[in-house]
Amino acid sequence: MNTINNDIKGKKILLGVTGSIAAYKAAALVRLLVKEGAEVKVLMTSTAKQFITPLTMATLSKNPVQVEFFNPENGEWNSHVKLGLWADLMLVAPASANTIGKMACGIADNLLLTTYLSARCPVVVAPAMDADMYAHVAHQQNLALLRLRGVHVIEPSVGELASGLQGQGRMEEPEEIVRLLQILLEKKVCLSGKHFLVTAGPTYESIDAVRFIGNISSGKMGYAIAEELAWRGARVTLISGPVHVVARHPKITLYKVSSAQEMYEAAARFFPDADGAVMAAAVADFTPESKVEGKLKRGENALSITLTPTKDIAAYLGSIKKENQTLVGFALEVANEHSNALKKLREKNLDLIVLNSLNDANAGFNFDTNKVCIIDRTGKEASYALKSKVEVAKDIVDTLSKWAA
Repeated sequence: MNTINNDIKGKKILLGVTGSIAAYKAAALVRLLVKEGAEVKVLMTSTAKQFITPLTMATLSKNPVQVEFFNPENGEWNSHVKLGLWADLMLVAPASANTIGKMACGIADNLLLTTYLSARCPVVVAPAMDADMYAHVAHQQNLALLRLRGVHVIEPSVGELASGLQGQGRMEEPEEIVRLLQILLEKKVCLSGKHFLVTAGPTYESIDAVRFIGNISSGKMGYAIAEELAWRGARVTLISGPVHVVARHPKITLYKVSSAQEMYEAAARFFPDADGAVMAAAVADFTPESKVEGKLKRGENALSITLTPTKDIAAYLGSIKKENQTLVGFALEVANEHSNALKKLREKNLDLIVLNSLNDANAGFNFDTNKVCIIDRTGKEASYALKSKVEVAKDIVDTLSKWAA
């Protein structure tokens, strides 16, 4: 087998096998992974046992195969949480339409699914089913949802299926799956030993005890970038305004702030010891000159609030940036977009700027998708189509990785 390099060696891989005729390929897959030096543990659904035996998989993986939540012989619990924490990568191959649908809906009715929901590692699925099932709109929507959440999908190949029909639905061959896993793992460790600062979400500038000036930033873009950096081996300090997004990766240290001043102080504290920073937060440009104690009461007259500029965090970090640090900014524009982004890139001493536009449908604040153009300080730029923020984060980190190498 032609390999890129041995990035699988020493990795802990959790293989989930579901009920599909393609389960016979899982045996060859385990054998190849073990041959490449991986430690493999196998989870099987009860239906999968009808296609291939746990004894076969246990013999090839050199580890016990787990199917049920507990051992009926002695009541010993099979901890899905420990399994999810143990793995460097979770691969579901073959992944049936039933399991993919349950993964998309968060259903947890077997050990494989509860482990998936607990996993903090990259997750890969290799679908296997009849062509009509694979093409069905419900299944395609499930796959799209998984991709949106960061699950990697190894597309099935076209060929003769178990039904006797020809079409797309054949699980990819084990050799090709291993090759793709090597590419994924090679990419994921490229920032090992690096430390990055990421800002995310809005800031809330208090008017009184219950009211504030803010924006509708969800924090999804910043959190996706933090997760992608962490998956690639970096240690991440995530400074987040008030959001409902959750950072799950153990390499992410979360610092919650509320105001622009608090975000400035945290960024100024952590940036000097970082290899770089990605300024994805939507920081308020103005804050009330003074905060009213308690709650303002409605009156008969109009209310005027004096606003003062907040500190420009990106500009400050650019002013103290060392030669070996990489600084990435964002520009959300509505007019003169390209020229405004270039001006911001130069004036704030950024290495990269990510331009997105409020004029693009389904992009920017509070969406799961974004459409960006990445410009570097040499003038080189790359524009990308509308895609999930998880995928956009990969594009941004791909570019950042070249500068931080």
